[in-house]
Amino acid sequence: MTRHRHRPMLRALLLSGALAAAPLLAACSDDNKDPAAPATPDNTIMLTMPSTTAQVPDPDDQVSDAAAKQLCDMMRPDIDKWRTEGAALGRVAFNGTVHNWAARNGGLNDTVLKDRGVIDKITTQHCPDVRQQALEVLDTSDLAGALAGFGG
Repeated sequence: MTRHRHRPMLRALLLSGALAAAPLLAACSDDNKDPAAPATPDNTIMLTMPSTTAQVPDPDDQVSDAAAKQLCDMMRPDIDKWRTEGAALGRVAFNGTVHNWAARNGGLNDTVLKDRGVIDKITTQHCPDVRQQALEVLDTSDLAGALAGFGG
């Protein structure tokens, strides 16, 4: 019996909810051909696009001595693994090392993409012994030639 006592209140709540929703539904209707007024003030959004005429920086200026040393330090212990794997698999691992090094140093991947020879320049200046061993193990005349996935 108490169930029926709450029905008028429930009906009133449903009716008030429907009445409150009616203007919202009308605003979404396609029947109204007038453009809806903006709900918020007109805000201006500014987008800045990078310049397409930017100068390509000199890769030697971007690679710090610390980053160069890190590349040598990452390559040095891998040379024995590359020797065991053989030149083909060693090159794959070498690429992984260079990608890892570039990512760790502020995204130098772009620098390597623009000039794969930067790896030869770095290793010639900072660790010629490691470079020479890598050339022999990877069976290549330069490290740039052993890089894949960096364009070329």
